[in-house]
Amino acid sequence: MRYLLISITVLLVGCASYPKKQKLAVLDTGKQALSIPYFSNPETDYVYKAGIDVFDNHFSGLLIVKKTDENTHRVAFTTEMGSKIFDFSFQGNLFTINYIQDDLNRKLLLKILEQDFRTLVCENPTIAKGYTLENNSVLEGKINGETHYFYLDGTGQLVKTVFPKKGKASITYSFSKINSDIAREIIINHQSFNLKIILKSI
Repeated sequence: MRYLLISITVLLVGCASYPKKQKLAVLDTGKQALSIPYFSNPETDYVYKAGIDVFDNHFSGLLIVKKTDENTHRVAFTTEMGSKIFDFSFQGNLFTINYIQDDLNRKLLLKILEQDFRTLVCENPTIAKGYTLENNSVLEGKINGETHYFYLDGTGQLVKTVFPKKGKASITYSFSKINSDIAREIIINHQSFNLKIILKSI
């Protein structure tokens, strides 16, 4: 009986939701909204020095993000000499591969890159719930139907987005050195896939 109780307890803990595992306290403030400004200005070319580590390979170059229309972004990664590595377009829920280098043209990797950059350029995720953690706010919302958690600092700026799986962080998007609605440094870290992306604004 004791073994059974221990097994049930372990099972329940293992199946606990992300908010419970992170000890997030529910914040009941009615309907909430979140506007993410980091790639929202159509007059700005967002240019980052980029490093991407995937499949034990390192790619470096420039990442350019451009808002071309309402809910439409272009994301291109090139070498510093200007050769394309990949070039994607996002229009609402649509995803278009304009170009992908042959050694990165893998179905699983493309799906992950789509999710990563869709999360980055999303401006208005659908917010469902609000929480607090150490006097900061955490919002639960969806991007393209997938649940994400958005961590806001004391000034209301987004400093981290988490995509969870099985109650744990699967992908973490960290935003720092924020100035004039631009995150000067962005780190995308995958816990269950060999991929890390570091972006530094130039």
